[in-house]
Amino acid sequence: MILAAGHGTRLRPLTEELPKPLVPIGDRPLLRHVVEALRGAGFGPLVANAHHLAELMVGAGRDLDVEVVCERSILGTGGGVRHASEALGRGDVLVVNGDIVADTDFEALARRHGESGSFATLAVTRRGPAGAGTVGLDERGEVVRLRGQRFGHETAGAEFVGTQLLSEDARAALPREGCLVGDLYLPALRRGSRLLAAEVVSRFADIGTPASYLAENLAWLERSDLASFVGDELPREVEAHRALVGARARVTGRGALTEVVVWPGASVEAPLARAVVTPRRVLPLAAL
Repeated sequence: MILAAGHGTRLRPLTEELPKPLVPIGDRPLLRHVVEALRGAGFGPLVANAHHLAELMVGAGRDLDVEVVCERSILGTGGGVRHASEALGRGDVLVVNGDIVADTDFEALARRHGESGSFATLAVTRRGPAGAGTVGLDERGEVVRLRGQRFGHETAGAEFVGTQLLSEDARAALPREGCLVGDLYLPALRRGSRLLAAEVVSRFADIGTPASYLAENLAWLERSDLASFVGDELPREVEAHRALVGARARVTGRGALTEVVVWPGASVEAPLARAVVTPRRVLPLAAL
């Protein structure tokens, strides 16, 4: 289950044109990165929810062979999974955020969850000192701190990145509307249910703001060992310096595109530095 129904408020004005899971990261939309990682780890069938610009998500789902379940009103992370129950079928379900870029060992997460018999298993970063991060763990790797509430003796902290495996018991307790943490995990911990953590995330980034969106695209270039990415040939008068120019983009002017992300089909005039260019606007980020 790919959670993709949010408004992407912090990423505005970019999300006025595309839902957050469809913004380009490198050479393809973020959703395609997520889908390819899940399929590479053997997960499927895949389901996503949608609300904001839902028709665009439905089209993308058709192209990626992902079933998209639309929500008339946003139901929250927990309510969204429950609403998609029919599409998901029976059994344990992997839930991932469609707006976080992360390197996650999904197979190791599945093994950890399968061996434990836990209510749910959260994917977290490597352990840090007690009190650090968004979750606290005990010596067995069970969650004993969540949203500031404590349920046992904490020996280490970690960051929860919004990926989790839910048991059938957890799915049966999902709220009709509400969030996984506040309306499922915290009540379960209060009842004494076991919530496990799996240290399977080596890197993650939240592309919540335009500045962090640009930074993640530049990080994609570095991970891909590319100086720039250009979908089509640039005019001779234009150079790309740590820039990403999507396919069918119209490039004019003379000079350098430096640390610029140009969406497919957009128009851009050189020179330009530290900006995101969409079909509707040029969003300067030089001051950010």
